[in-house]
Amino acid sequence: QESAPIMAATRAMSAASVHASATHGPDAAGDDLDGDTLREECGVFGIFGHPDASAVVALGLHALQHRGQEAAGIVSFDGEVFHSERRPGLVGDSFSDRGTIERLKGQAAIGHVRYSTTGGTILRNVQPLFAELAGGGLAVAHNGNLTNALSIRRELVRDGAITQSTSDTEVILHLAARSRKPRIIERFIDALQRIEGAYALVALTNKKLIGARDPQGIRPLVLGELDGRYILASETCALDIIGARFVRDIENGEIVVISDEGIESIRFAEKRPLRPCIFEYIYFARPDSVVNGKSVYAVRKNIGVELAREAGVDADIVVPVPDSGVPAALGFAQETGVPFEMGIIRGHFAGRTFIQPTQAKRDLG
Repeated sequence: QESAPIMAATRAMSAASVHASATHGPDAAGDDLDGDTLREECGVFGIFGHPDASAVVALGLHALQHRGQEAAGIVSFDGEVFHSERRPGLVGDSFSDRGTIERLKGQAAIGHVRYSTTGGTILRNVQPLFAELAGGGLAVAHNGNLTNALSIRRELVRDGAITQSTSDTEVILHLAARSRKPRIIERFIDALQRIEGAYALVALTNKKLIGARDPQGIRPLVLGELDGRYILASETCALDIIGARFVRDIENGEIVVISDEGIESIRFAEKRPLRPCIFEYIYFARPDSVVNGKSVYAVRKNIGVELAREAGVDADIVVPVPDSGVPAALGFAQETGVPFEMGIIRGHFAGRTFIQPTQAKRDLG
């Protein structure tokens, strides 16, 4: 029953692939300072009120490693001080030792895994980004890209702002800092009402964990619960790895505010139809995740079934291109009765070639 809308998008996969490549350009990215802009596939995670918050975040980021393999970062708050560790490389390389986690003290923390970009990796762009505002500290981690970030940045710099990175995420911090609203959450809402584009955000203040999803719902963000503590994550697979319970998707145009008082929902944009990115189902998300109420595995398998119905071929075997192509190949094989065989074996330590920063590196992979 889901096949028709799925295949409508699948028939446009070639165009989508061209678009994904094209967004590496300066005009599409919207903020091409040093070319270090595209964050289509980053992963974000946050937890509030857990005695070992940073360790939980590190595990969550490990489950989201497929969404970004260039760099990782965690910011925590211990009731008095914010602590930050941001490093290039994989989560396991930076956050597996106990000493690093022990430096990230506190019962609230957020983290980020970074997707490769056209530009080089520079530490000042590794998230979460942090700034001291009039009402206290604010750390932000962002998955997506802002289409009006460059114009806002130019306006901010023209008015005297001093920027520390080439990331469009920093624009959110500046907009919140310049808001005249008294509370940080109100400043955060002011900032969201200025930006445009695709984003799923987690933010941390000295009292709150905040999540927000863009008005179109292009990027995914879910709410989970572990022993009474709330969690925000890009995908449900990050909840599974720590034994957390999936509560619900964050709605498009919604902010959730988690504090000692519980959880509050605020709508910062008018209700509109959900417009999720089809590439979450085709490639970005892990197959064991549920995105917008749909099993990624089932969607990919149904795509293979529908492909067999619409464009079946006379073949001896069906061979997937691992790993995201495996469920689709299974669906194709089952629908046609053609045997499924693993004709291509992927080296699992090579990482995901699609998210390498240059075509030359992707070809080598």
